[in-house]
Amino acid sequence: MGIPVLEGARIGAYIVKQHLLGRKRYPLVLMLEPLFRCNLACSGCGKIDYPDKILNQRLPYEDCMEAIDECGAPVVVIAGGEPLLHKDLPKIVRGALDRKKFVTVCTNALLLEKRLGEFQPSDAFNWSIHLDGDREMHDKSVCQDGVYDRAVKAIAAARVKGFKVSVNCTLFNDADPERVANFLDTLKDLGVNGGATVAPGYAYERAPDQQHFLNRTKTKELFRAIFRRGNGGKKWDFFQSSLFLDFLAGNQSYSCTPWGNPARTIFGWQRPCYLLNEGYASSFKELMETTDWDSYGVGNYEKCADCMVHCGFEPSAVKHAIGNPWAAIKTALFGVDTEGPMKPDIPLDKQRPARFTFTAQVEERLNAVVEAEKLAKQAAAAE
Repeated sequence: MGIPVLEGARIGAYIVKQHLLGRKRYPLVLMLEPLFRCNLACSGCGKIDYPDKILNQRLPYEDCMEAIDECGAPVVVIAGGEPLLHKDLPKIVRGALDRKKFVTVCTNALLLEKRLGEFQPSDAFNWSIHLDGDREMHDKSVCQDGVYDRAVKAIAAARVKGFKVSVNCTLFNDADPERVANFLDTLKDLGVNGGATVAPGYAYERAPDQQHFLNRTKTKELFRAIFRRGNGGKKWDFFQSSLFLDFLAGNQSYSCTPWGNPARTIFGWQRPCYLLNEGYASSFKELMETTDWDSYGVGNYEKCADCMVHCGFEPSAVKHAIGNPWAAIKTALFGVDTEGPMKPDIPLDKQRPARFTFTAQVEERLNAVVEAEKLAKQAAAAE
């Protein structure tokens, strides 16, 4: 139950090195988002509500490599949007692997079979297939029938070619613990050999469905109920640290580590994290040095109040495991506690109110795109 041994060992060595260098803040995972466009329109997604001129933008290969080099994180997760819509995705994956990174591509798998031949299996490469539960649960989540069956078919095709495949499962307040547990039971039969990533959905500002996001108490109750049906979670394989799973069940109280999984998008380095978009920095150095990190996170900012998503809290759990290995070993050996008292949560009485910036940022970015297109036309005409 947890991150693969080789990857965990290399990440551990990287963390020790950062501590020896005296660095207080450092990245673990680069969230590389080379496009916002997707071929689905999920009700809980807040990533695709942009004008076409923005959705048509792509982060070039060269910029992706620059981001990987500049960030230096040992893991690169390529997300979106739908990454397989990017024509240079195979080249981006190869470039990251050549830089000795562990690479995960998050995909809804609708295009996976078509493009599978453009990629090569590697011990450091993983397809993370979006599956929010069984057929009925997933197709409801993505607002389209038949997507579950296509994803399962793509998993089988990827496994035949020797790829490592995991699934990422996002849960909302209508999730039934018994059905989720039954779904996790089926993963090996589906051919999944890389485990599961599970997390509650984040309440995106622009998500079409705002009624089904979990608050923190409901999240802990849901995951306790799920893990209770799987011997404290030991019954299943997860592509996550055991202490993060323990956190989901309310047994750990972590502050968010937003700089642990910095996000590079088509607009730059997103402040402060992959989920929350409140502006951009032009470089990773600028992101790290000029972001007011203390103004974000649970207890600091209203938008963060209910977040328990892995991109913010997995780095906290990993660092806890490095400093307290017995805590991680205990959870891995004995499973997640589903009966004891939960840890007190971070109080919210001093959090600052939410700022809603999406509309202003879209206008700003759209104007920049239009201006860039205008300058490109002028340059072409001058030639």
